[in-house]
Formats: sequence, structure tokens, C-alpha cells
Amino acid sequence: MHTANKKRRRQHHANPFFNQLFTDVFNLNVDDLIGSDFAQTKPAVNIFETNDGYHMEIAAPGLSKEDFTINLEKNVITISAEKEVTETDRKVKRREFNFGKFSRKFTLPNTVNIQAISAKHENGILILALPKKEEAKDASPRTVEIL
Repeated sequence: MHTANKKRRRQHHANPFFNQLFTDVFNLNVDDLIGSDFAQTKPAVNIFETNDGYHMEIAAPGLSKEDFTINLEKNVITISAEKEVTETDRKVKRREFNFGKFSRKFTLPNTVNIQAISAKHENGILILALPKKEEAKDASPRTVEIL
């Protein structure tokens, strides 16, 4: 195994909180992220949590908003895109990237307000806002008095 891959695997296994967050909240196996084929077959995804909700950023340079499809079924969100590039009169001398299709599924936490999900596309990044239900938003931190 390549030395860099060994180091990444060790670092990733050293943080069980990170692993559990992706597994429990988004039904995503972190082991799928650590591999040489990952970047070539699926776009990179960042997921952030705030008090008001979750935000997903999907890096997809070269794709426009018309290339994407976002479907919701119960608490599973599927993000897919397809773009075909046809060569016209150009003779390819070197190809390091191309377009095709992908599909990613994420199981959403029960705290997400499915009806309020929104998406926008900016500078090659698809951004999804996944607001939390009102009852799921954290209250201000407080100290509990012991009687």
C-alpha cells in the first residue's frame, strides 16, 4: 500500500467521532472517502452543521445547474448529474478530466425539515441548505441547578 494512503487511513481511524458522525448522521461510510478511485468517480462533498441546519457543498466544476437532479424520497436525498461532452473537430492530445454521470445518496437525519430544503449553484459548487425542524434546534447553553 502506498505510504500516503497508509498515513491517511491511520489518521482517519484515529478519529472515531468523525467516522461516527458521517455514519450516523448521513449514512456515509468514511472508508469510501479514502481511496484512489473516490475522486475520479464521485464529486467531493463537504457537510457542515449549524444550530439552524446542515449545509452540503458538492464540488462539480464544469457542471451547470441544469446538469443536476435532486430527488427526495422520505428521508433520503439523491443528488445526481449527467453531462455528455462530444468531441467535434478536436483531436484529443491529452485528457485528464472528462464529464459523465454520478449519483450520491444521503440519509438525512430526522431533524431536517424536508419541505424547506433548498439548493443553489455557484462557481462550480452545488450548495444545499437543509434546515432543521424548529423543535430540533439547540436551545441556548445553560447550567442546570442542582437542588
